[in-house]
Formats: sequence, C-alpha cells, structure tokens
Amino acid sequence: MWRDVDFRRLWVGQTASQLGEHTSLVVLPLFAVLTLNAGAGQLGVLRAVGQAPILLLSLFAGAWVDRWRTRTLMVLTDAGRALALGAAAVAGLLGALGLPALLVVAFAVGALSVFFDVAYQASLVRLVQRDQLVRGNSALEGSRSAAQIGGPALGGALVSALSAPIAVASSAVFFALSFLSIRRIGRRESIPERSERPPRVWRRIHEGLRFVAGDTSLRTVCLASAVFQFFFAAVMTVYLLLLPRDLHLSGTAVGLALAATGPGALLGSLLAARLPRRFGHGAVLVFAAVLGDGVFLFVPALHGSSVVTVPALLAVNFVFGTFGQLVNVTVMAVRQTVTPDGLQGRAAATINCVGMGLTPLGSLLGGFLAEAWGTRTSLLATAAGMLLSPALMALSPLARLGRTLPAPPQTPHPGEDVAAARLRDSHASMPRGR
Repeated sequence: MWRDVDFRRLWVGQTASQLGEHTSLVVLPLFAVLTLNAGAGQLGVLRAVGQAPILLLSLFAGAWVDRWRTRTLMVLTDAGRALALGAAAVAGLLGALGLPALLVVAFAVGALSVFFDVAYQASLVRLVQRDQLVRGNSALEGSRSAAQIGGPALGGALVSALSAPIAVASSAVFFALSFLSIRRIGRRESIPERSERPPRVWRRIHEGLRFVAGDTSLRTVCLASAVFQFFFAAVMTVYLLLLPRDLHLSGTAVGLALAATGPGALLGSLLAARLPRRFGHGAVLVFAAVLGDGVFLFVPALHGSSVVTVPALLAVNFVFGTFGQLVNVTVMAVRQTVTPDGLQGRAAATINCVGMGLTPLGSLLGGFLAEAWGTRTSLLATAAGMLLSPALMALSPLARLGRTLPAPPQTPHPGEDVAAARLRDSHASMPRGR
C-alpha cells in the first residue's frame, strides 16, 4: 500500500489537514478564554458555532461527494480553510480579532471541514481494494493520531509563548501544505456512473438516510455516536475551563495534556489492525468504548500542583486516545465494508450528521452546567453520560459482529432506489434451478 504514490499523497495531505484542524480546535478556544476573557457561556457558544455545520451541511456534503471527485473537494476545502485562518491571523495581529470575528472564522472552518472529512473517507474506497480498507484506515487514522500529538501541543505552546495570531497562522500553514499534497494525486477516481437526468439532491440525501436506517449495524452506530458526541462536546467545554482555571495550568501545559491523546490514538490505530480480527469487531467496540469513555470519570478528583495533575491528565488522555481510536477505526471499517461504493459519501455524511449533529447542543449544555454546577460536578455528570454509548452498542446486534464483516449490497443503478437495489441483491443471491 505504501508503494502507491497517490495513497502516500493522500496520507500526507490528510495528516497536514488534521494537524491544522487539531491546532485550531485548541487555539481558538484558548484565544477566547485567555485573550478575550470569554466566560463559560461564551466558550460554549464558540464551540457550538464551530460544530453547527456538522448538523447543517453533512447530508449535502455526502450528496456532493458521491457525484464529484474527492480530490477536487479536498483541495478546495483546504484552500478555503487556509484563507479563513490566514485572514483571522492578520486581524489578530492588527488587534481586530474580537469574539464576533472569531465566531465567523470558527463557522467557516467548521463548514469546510465537514466537506473535507466526508471526502477523505470516501476517497480511500476509491483508491484501494476493499481487502485493504482496514490497513488503509489504520494508516490514515494513525496520521490523525500524529496530528493529535503535535496539534494541541503546538497550539497551546504558541498561544502561551508567542501570541494567538501566530498560533492561528500555524493552522493556516498546515492547510496550505495539505492543499499542495492532495492536488498532486494523479489517479482518476472511479466515481459512480451518472444518469442523463441525475436525481435531485434531496432524493440522493433520502437514499443515504434510508440505507443507513435500514442497516442494523449502521443504525446502531448512528445512535451510539450521537450519544457519545453529545456528551463528549459537553465534557470538552467543561474540560477546557477546568484545566486553566481550576487546575491553574498554563497554555503550554493544557496543550501538552491534550496532546497525550495523540500517542494513545497511534497505539489504538495499530491495535485496530489486529484486535477485531482476533476477538471480533463487536466485542472490541464495546470493550474499547467502556474503557475509553469511562476514564474521564477520574478527572474531577484531580487537585494539587501541576507536578501531580499533569502526569495524571497525560495518563487519562492517553487511555482515552488509545481506546477511542480503536473504536473509531473499527466503526469506520464496519461502515465502509457494508456500504456499496455509490453510497460511501452519503453513508459517511449521514452518520456524521446524526452522530455529531448534537455536538453544538452538547457544547451549550457544558457551558450552562459549568456556570450552574461548577466545573467538577459538571464534568462528572457529562462523563457519566458518555457511558450510555457503549451501553447502546452492547444491547444491539452490533455487539455480535464477528471476526469477518458482511459484504455490501450492490451499488444502485443510476436513478434506482436503494430498496430496489437491495431487492435485486436478494434475487441475485437466491439459488438457481437448472
């Protein structure tokens, strides 16, 4: 796989893009808290605005991705994010980057990230064979892990040591590097065949929704992901208030603590290439989700100096990164394997929309609870809520997925309904008489 030049270019571009994204996810909230003195409610609004495009645009992104070349979409979104953050950096240097401008930048970057994330997930299926999807996902998610290592640490260090505008500019540079790498992908993608009169976008969206809703595994993934992302958004809003204010950590220490997720996620990517095939995909999903989500229950008990709290936070984030990444890679492999090529973008977008669409409300809830209950009580309550996600998986057929995954149905013909394609598959699989 690594001998494939185009796969390497996708890997490099995705790594740079994720590094820019994870840097900005830390830089923008820290800028709001440390420079603009944003309160808990304002921080919740900032995070909610950045996450709102997931709910508003994911389904449209899926419909676009299934009809256009993923390389084109990834290049355009990289260019857009680089320009948006570059403009924010200039405004910050001029002293004009207030909270309203920060909200605009957060929404723009979030909107473009929705299209990029759906496109890069679909691009892998168009670049490699299906029997290489687990290895390919492991490599790409490993690169995301590398971004999680460098992004938060770099963002926190730059905000602390230099200034928020320089930290914002660093994110723009990473998106520019991703643009340069992905635009060099030369392989022509095998995009689904288009009919002379393609179905309207709402019909294509409806097909994606029906397919995901009709598949037991994907339907469970949606529900479990929605519960997890809702409470995780609340956890992170409270978490980003607890670290600098209650535990009195500097921007560098906050970045270092968050960066520990990266090495853990790298280990999780490596484990994901082996454990599901040895113990079964369902068992790995439930076990990893319980450990990864449950570790945040220990954070509210932390007190004392940074000499004690920072190593403990490093351990918490490492465990969360390891098992959270194991869940992510395994879920992505399940989704890509059971979905036909012509529905990859819409299936990914549907799961992203349903799974992450509630994150803005979760961020608002985290800010509200932090003001009403305090950070420690709020963090304990929201962290406990994340455990509802593995409970849903354990009670569903998803937990019974074995070492091998079922083959996907055929791609619907142009203009053909998804249900008709399923019926065609069932007829094709029936034994024939002489």
